[in-house]
Amino acid sequence: MFEQLSDKFLASIKKLKGQGRITESNIEDILKEIRLSLLEADVNFKVVKNFLDRVKAKALGAEVLTSLEPSQQFIKIVHDELTVTLGNEPVFLDVKKSFNVIMLVGLQGNGKTTTSAKIALFIRQKLGKKPGLVSVDVYRPAAAEQLEILAKQNNIPYFPVDLKDSPLVRFEKAKVWAHANDVEALIVDTAGRLQIDEALMSELDELKKLADPSEVLLVADAMMGQQSVNVAQGFNQRLNLTGLVLTKVDGDARGGAALSFREVTGLPIKFLGVGEKVSGLEVFHPDRLAKRILDMGDVLSLVEKAQEVVSEKDARESARKMAKNQFTLEDFLSQIQSLKKMGGIESMLKFLPGFGEISKQMKSLSPPDDEIKKIEAIIRSMTPKERRDHRVLNASRRQRIASGSGTQVQDINKLVKQFEQMQKMMSQMMKMGPGAMKGLGKPRMPF
Repeated sequence: MFEQLSDKFLASIKKLKGQGRITESNIEDILKEIRLSLLEADVNFKVVKNFLDRVKAKALGAEVLTSLEPSQQFIKIVHDELTVTLGNEPVFLDVKKSFNVIMLVGLQGNGKTTTSAKIALFIRQKLGKKPGLVSVDVYRPAAAEQLEILAKQNNIPYFPVDLKDSPLVRFEKAKVWAHANDVEALIVDTAGRLQIDEALMSELDELKKLADPSEVLLVADAMMGQQSVNVAQGFNQRLNLTGLVLTKVDGDARGGAALSFREVTGLPIKFLGVGEKVSGLEVFHPDRLAKRILDMGDVLSLVEKAQEVVSEKDARESARKMAKNQFTLEDFLSQIQSLKKMGGIESMLKFLPGFGEISKQMKSLSPPDDEIKKIEAIIRSMTPKERRDHRVLNASRRQRIASGSGTQVQDINKLVKQFEQMQKMMSQMMKMGPGAMKGLGKPRMPF
């Protein structure tokens, strides 16, 4: 979502490189460029002004740190103020009571129904509570059907509504059902409109009074930019929202909505919706997003994603095999499967510091995930014996594997050579222990 904004930010800040110190004259043009970049990203103009005023005051008032160049010091200030603009600290879902109701509201087409299932899955997997789903959208019968399908696909309890019932009756019945089935968090998918109107607000207002929800979350479309902020203000005035879920953040949105929401509305962004998969929901961490915007990486989120798909036991076993040079192509295939569950290599690389610069250099190369698909096809065309011991791969076996995987013998040779190099390198690093990583140093700024 923030690629263009990130590129422009970094291009502006790079102009400080080689300067002896930060002065008003050498940051004036940079601040003007950043201002233009933010406005082009559809950030609210008052938010832009407040942000740049704080950056300028801190930059000119900051003590010179001998450990940092002016460009590095300036990017640290920009990072800190971006974090403040985005909300400083994450605000987590409130499901502390024995029974919680979470209302999802928003305009049509912003992803409420899919987000309802995403939040239900999050509550079960991350918070250890039993979720339940119900649709009270009486205007779009397909909404209830879609929610039921998502619930069944992910084994989430769902209350089968009577399409003739009003929203209030549906909720009352669903509440009785939830208590009878030990549901601890009932997620309510409400109706939407193409735009805010009095009929919609009155209906939602009545439902809120009846439900007494612990959370009223607005599902907002990141692609709508500043318009989403205006929608949030309209919903908040009537319903006193508790937070926001920003959807479609993996699209071509310019990022203005995310950077404007907190300061304009006072409401925290609680989640980011990524992709159509029900697992595609991220807790919103302001500091981590600020790092992504400035191409400083987000290693914490990367580690969390890895922990979701790789158990500690499996990780220890892989480390043991690497140390003893027993890591096989079968183990490698297993790791490829884990990478796919995490979103693929390209998705993971985005979390690493400096990826913005690296991605430009990679444009002339084959996409990493395409190469991984080729490797996967090759390994899957091998027999179990060949996967466990690649040294048995003679010329005739390699020809058979190439035919079976739709590749060339040269591709098999390349994979085997790279795998042997990887085996050797990982074995050496594991034997050297934690100290082997010291030479890598601390994470660098992107320039």
